Amino acid sequence: MTEQDFILKSYNSNIDKGSVKWASPSNIALVKYWGKKAHQIPENPSISFTLSDCKTITEMTYIKKDNQGFSFDIYFEGEKNEAFKPKIQTFFERIEIYMPFLKDYHFKIETSNTFPHSSGIASSASGMSAIALCLMSIEKELSVPESDNVEFQDYFNQKASFLARLGSGSACRSIEGELVVWGKNESIVGSSDLYGVKFEGDVHANFKNYQDTILLVDKGEKQVSSTVGHQLMYGHPFATKRFAQAHDNLAKLKTILASGDLNAFIKIVESEALTLHAMMMTSMPYFILMKPNTLEIINKIWAFREKTDSKICFTLDAGANVHVLYPEKEKDDVLQFIKNELANYCQNGHYICDQIGHGANQI
Repeated sequence: MTEQDFILKSYNSNIDKGSVKWASPSNIALVKYWGKKAHQIPENPSISFTLSDCKTITEMTYIKKDNQGFSFDIYFEGEKNEAFKPKIQTFFERIEIYMPFLKDYHFKIETSNTFPHSSGIASSASGMSAIALCLMSIEKELSVPESDNVEFQDYFNQKASFLARLGSGSACRSIEGELVVWGKNESIVGSSDLYGVKFEGDVHANFKNYQDTILLVDKGEKQVSSTVGHQLMYGHPFATKRFAQAHDNLAKLKTILASGDLNAFIKIVESEALTLHAMMMTSMPYFILMKPNTLEIINKIWAFREKTDSKICFTLDAGANVHVLYPEKEKDDVLQFIKNELANYCQNGHYICDQIGHGANQI
């Protein structure tokens, strides 16, 4: 698929109003995307676990209007929120060519999260993907597709992912599950820089229902926005090697997912997390996003793994919070370990238990 394939050629302009609602999850990257080209194109491929319970629920009501220009109101957790408007304005401007009906309607966007705001969960991924899915449902109503066949559903998901990417890069990985690849990579058939694709390779039983417990070390606002962080890769002395490393790690991970080799999985995932932070620490300007408690947790995880031969591991986003990943069969033991030894390093002792999910769903 190309950008041209996603341009809506015609639609029914006689529909006056309607309402759609979607729940879309966050995701956690195993191989990290860091650095982007123009138009939200990634410098390197990534692969992520889609989460199950950490979701954004968005209802979009639309009503026909006469005046020109974009028109929308945003409500977050029941309260009108002006702070989100500039991002949605930019998003609408980026996608207007693909959804020419946007200026025909006034949109009321009501959104809420199943997880605490500013908790370190990727709310931009779940939030922008939920909006993209709502818009695709509206497009479906206006364009009156011939049928709900498999081919159309594939197109629906691809365009939703394509649109979500233009709102927030990682949002394109939240449409489907359990594993999603974004970015062209020779080892993944059908992979694309334009949208995320469901990973169709073999996945060993070891990785089914994989668990993710998010330790909330710091619930404050990000020290560095994702947009600024990605820009730091321009001219970074290690960028070219990093992009090549991500390609190699994705190819290796494809083999690991098929074999069920948990030790190899741990090495790739933890190395990717630390590499992301190493790139931030060696950029100009440079940033240290981990907190002392982040390092305490990592060392505790390493000690626990050494002592018990557990297959627990960690990954990090561009912040201080820690995603603890582990097989479902270890759930009871690991949660006890988290409660006894790791929760003390979390802000107010807070952590969120989640697992791998299957993607977004219409409500």
